[in-house]
Amino acid sequence: MRHLVLVLGDQLDADSTAFVGFDERQDAVLMMEVAEEATYVRQHKARLVLFFSAMRHFRDELAARGWPVHYRKIDDRENKGSFAGEIEAQVRRLKPRGLVVLQPGDYRVLDSLRETARRLELPLDVRADGSFYSQPSEFAEMAKNGRKVILENFYRAMRKKHGILMDGVKPVGGEWNFDEQNRQPLTKQARLLLKPPALPEPDEVTREVMRVVEKRFRNSPGSLAQFDYPVTRGQALTALDDFIAHRLSHFGAFQDAMSAGEPYLFHSRLSSSLNLHLLSAREVVDAAVTAYRKRRAPLNSVEGFVRQILGWREFVRGLYWTHMPEYAGLNYFDATLPVPRILWTGETDMNCIRHAAGMLHERAYAHHIHRLMVLGLYSLLLGVNPYRFHEWHISMFTDAIDWVSLPNALGMSQFGDGGIMGTKPYSASGAYINRMSDYCKACRFDPSKATGEDACPFTTLYWDFLSRHYEKLQNNARMRMQLNNVNRRDKSELVEIRRRADDLKSTTV
Repeated sequence: MRHLVLVLGDQLDADSTAFVGFDERQDAVLMMEVAEEATYVRQHKARLVLFFSAMRHFRDELAARGWPVHYRKIDDRENKGSFAGEIEAQVRRLKPRGLVVLQPGDYRVLDSLRETARRLELPLDVRADGSFYSQPSEFAEMAKNGRKVILENFYRAMRKKHGILMDGVKPVGGEWNFDEQNRQPLTKQARLLLKPPALPEPDEVTREVMRVVEKRFRNSPGSLAQFDYPVTRGQALTALDDFIAHRLSHFGAFQDAMSAGEPYLFHSRLSSSLNLHLLSAREVVDAAVTAYRKRRAPLNSVEGFVRQILGWREFVRGLYWTHMPEYAGLNYFDATLPVPRILWTGETDMNCIRHAAGMLHERAYAHHIHRLMVLGLYSLLLGVNPYRFHEWHISMFTDAIDWVSLPNALGMSQFGDGGIMGTKPYSASGAYINRMSDYCKACRFDPSKATGEDACPFTTLYWDFLSRHYEKLQNNARMRMQLNNVNRRDKSELVEIRRRADDLKSTTV
């Protein structure tokens, strides 16, 4: 055998650069479901089912092409339990002259594969991932000599380079982004426009995986009762078409909105398909831009959606590979607490967390504002260790591959990197949640109060957070207004806020 091509669970693309030059007469594919990857952190049952089912469907797609695929299922008796063990066993049996792999989405996995190849004395060809618009080397060049890379600058450079939503050298519509139009709470009129997404029914392959997961991982968090993720490229394309036709036009205005009983609103729910490579960034962006060109969606919605993929997604990947492995150990606020129990269970009187964590339990899904400004915000204000928060994020979300989770969770959400990812902590009181959702109306806590039995824990912890970290934050120009408000607080009230915050930490962790 010439090459044994390793295909990982987030690399399910038949047009991957890993297959460039593939010859079914000389090469073969190896795919592995292993316990090590399923248990290195606790994982939501839906996350496990999504990966294993999508992998098995992809195996069948490659086999239908006549490609030799060696596949190890999680419940195979001979399963070695790790990538290293499986690769070594297959190398002994097949005797390839070299290994090929698409760049993994996890530094830990790449390091392990390189070590395995060294031990087996085989060359490992790590190929650049062409499903993205950019390569990490582009970000590294921008960050050379310690230069800070700002998302907005990176996004504009990407727009110019790839000619996306551009009118010559200027952005279409005269503005680079339309954030001011895209921060509306859900209105009654908008609620009438909501159309549930087209969701695939589990087929026999998926149902078999569900049975295996329920048996083997019965103590894992989450439920499979509402599993409805795309597990094939065809299903992912249907989901993309459905989003473009029915929700993109209103996505922009209401992308930050939250509402009880509405897990999806106008969001695409395409991130897991993108991160498993069932869809490419280019085809998703092209579909959105085409909708704008054909006047099927307004510019503010299309630009907001494109920015999430062409800007944010590419930016965090570049940042991850430029700053790893040191990045994983950053902890700017020296936060030490574990992830609070209520983020795993949703069992709390706080209505916003109950809804957001409840969605996670049921669907392994919550959109970006639930993640950042409810679940993440609570952890930041409480003082949760940022890497532990990242591990929880990996555990509970189907789309949380390490390269995208670590910068978003540790960096943006918890400000553990001290400003590499963003320019300030995303700190806010309960007033933000009240403005962007209907959760507070049905909650026993008052978002306007920081002390007292009915004080909103977010508001209490917000003032405690600013007070505790005043010295570290005072040199951040973007925090000046918030810190000035701390100075206006009565000293005795700040003492009471600290006491109540300490009580919250001792009872919710």
